[in-house]
Amino acid sequence: MTSLPRPTAELSSDEARRIALRAQGFLGAPDRRGGVRGVLRHLGAVQLDTISVLARSHELIPYARLGAVGRRTVDEAYWTPAAVGGRPARPHAFEYWSHAACVLPVEEWPHFAFRRRAYRARPHWNHALPDGTYDQVIKQLRAEGPLTATDLGGAKKTSEWWDWSGTKVAVERALMYGEVVCTERRGWKRVYDLAERAIPDTLLHDELDDTECLRRLVRLAGQSLGVGTRADIADYHRLKGEQVDAVIAESGLVPVTVEGWSKPAWADPAALVTTPRGRHRTTLLSPFDSLVWDRARTERIFGFTHRLEAYVPKRKRVYGYFAMPVLAGGRLVGRVDPARDGATLVAKQVTLDGVKAVPAAAQALVEAASWVDCTNIRVERANTPELRDALTTALTRTLG
Repeated sequence: MTSLPRPTAELSSDEARRIALRAQGFLGAPDRRGGVRGVLRHLGAVQLDTISVLARSHELIPYARLGAVGRRTVDEAYWTPAAVGGRPARPHAFEYWSHAACVLPVEEWPHFAFRRRAYRARPHWNHALPDGTYDQVIKQLRAEGPLTATDLGGAKKTSEWWDWSGTKVAVERALMYGEVVCTERRGWKRVYDLAERAIPDTLLHDELDDTECLRRLVRLAGQSLGVGTRADIADYHRLKGEQVDAVIAESGLVPVTVEGWSKPAWADPAALVTTPRGRHRTTLLSPFDSLVWDRARTERIFGFTHRLEAYVPKRKRVYGYFAMPVLAGGRLVGRVDPARDGATLVAKQVTLDGVKAVPAAAQALVEAASWVDCTNIRVERANTPELRDALTTALTRTLG
């Protein structure tokens, strides 16, 4: 971007932090009437991941904002179709590539046309596609769908995770092209169906050009972030910086400056109208939560270095396999690496900023334990023996 418009507002770092918290659903009264579907629409994308400790990440996202909403309720909200006005049942969401593999509101289907076109134009793929397999998969889905890759003939040729069968290659390619859509996870397997059958007729089109798609996604990212730099906005749906540059002036977002930020920023104008106020949520966050999934942004806003260590060799981990940030009072005050042992939630490793963070960590652990039907909590390690003792005492007092 060669020139930037004059900023419309100057925000303090604290104002920017509170705007971000409200935009992500952690400040103010939660929209309980909207429920899980409301959270999805508000965030625009909920990341999926295979790791399950307390629960899978897409379950942890609404839990962190709404409290102890049932896990079955979460899945049903994402995947259970609904019939409206006598029409055939249609899904509320679909899975596609956004920030990563994400659950997305079904009304955003048209705005990912730019990505479907880009996938169709790719000159090569990492997996070979046997002749005729693609057409066979489409034919089988048309006759029998919805189906998993196993139903279609097998997901893998060997036990190696990357060794996809020809059928799996074909259906994943069809998913990326938009001919097939994933509208459910069943036992963590994708359930595929033809897009023409699953997506509402009013949304089933690729008529929007790339510019319109990008303008919409940039605006959505700005609304979901509240305020962000060009890099923050690009990262939300994994756009390229130049794609953001091409449309941001017409996206409806407004330029602002933020105290302590070295880069220009853009804000949702609605977020600037009122001062963010209300109750702060105290909770454990999934490492894949959109509040913290961007490490650079998390460090800039919260002064908190966040890194998922699940894929780091055990001996090199600092905070634990699935360390979950503790959010309290609008700050990130520590981390808990949880596990489950029968009816006991185990805090394998707890790292807190200090003794002032103990009550918040205890509250977050008690709520999480109740949510996953654990009746006891055991703290194994903390960054100091004093903090471990203080947290254990606080938990004993709270649990009675």
